[in-house]
Amino acid sequence: MSGIEAISSRILEIQSTVASFAGRQAQPAMGALTAQATRSASATSALSGTAQASSATAFDLLMAQATGATSAAATPTAGATLNSAGIPSDLAVYGNGQVPASALASVGTTGHRLWAPAASAFETLLAAAKTDGVDIGITDSYRTYDSQVDLAERKGLYSEGGLAAKPGTSDHGWGLSLDLRLDPAALSWMRANGATYGFAEDVPREPWHWTFQGN
Repeated sequence: MSGIEAISSRILEIQSTVASFAGRQAQPAMGALTAQATRSASATSALSGTAQASSATAFDLLMAQATGATSAAATPTAGATLNSAGIPSDLAVYGNGQVPASALASVGTTGHRLWAPAASAFETLLAAAKTDGVDIGITDSYRTYDSQVDLAERKGLYSEGGLAAKPGTSDHGWGLSLDLRLDPAALSWMRANGATYGFAEDVPREPWHWTFQGN
């Protein structure tokens, strides 16, 4: 039974009791009592509506905050300007493999460097993996143009069955990609969780190669 129904039922009980003892003389008082009870019921209804509206408003606010937090975690490059090739504009001005140290950031104490948002996201990823008891190592990160040339000479071009991108085209040259040291458990963890932190396994035949794609 709702609060309003309970009040209405109580009003009927009071009416019956007063009528049995006071007859017609009690009717004016009953009218006042009924009006007061009706006003109380109306006030109760109004308060209930206000509480419901407040609850709805608070719920909507919390949902918006939660959605915003989730969106920020899933799109760590939000606000970054990309050129027509999808490269962050603040990196594109330098050229692939020509990004100065001042435009890169260290990935914790690993000795590796990436574009700052990528470095920050990967540090968060490493911490999450560690919490899950998973060890992920880094074997390579940003590559200068000269190091790309050297790698192509030693390991051959990917397009020809080797392992190196054509110098000047590698995502390593933008500080967006890493080569990781992954045991089976770590590889499984990356495939399940990498995208949460903006990283994708984007090169066939190279499960160790992961690129920061953000949103």
